[in-house]
Amino acid sequence: MFKNFQPLSDRIFLKRLENQNKTEGGIIIPDTAKEKVQTAEVVATGPGRTNEQGTLIPMTVKKGDLVYFSKYSGTEVDDNHLIVREDDILGIITK
Repeated sequence: MFKNFQPLSDRIFLKRLENQNKTEGGIIIPDTAKEKVQTAEVVATGPGRTNEQGTLIPMTVKKGDLVYFSKYSGTEVDDNHLIVREDDILGIITK
């Protein structure tokens, strides 16, 4: 559905990573207790935002980056995708 989606300005199109069924200690988490993950892969980015002088400030993140974002940020498109502003991204996860 969103294969050709191009975000505008400083918006980023994210795909959430899968929920974990177990904790690191091996405890199985039931579906009713699961929260949506706050980590996602960047699918597409806009060109960046412009400052008051009209200069384009390029995006910090790029397609393919793994990021951690604010819990209540962005607009959910479906169960696995959302659109956020660059300010809503808290950090890039390095492998």
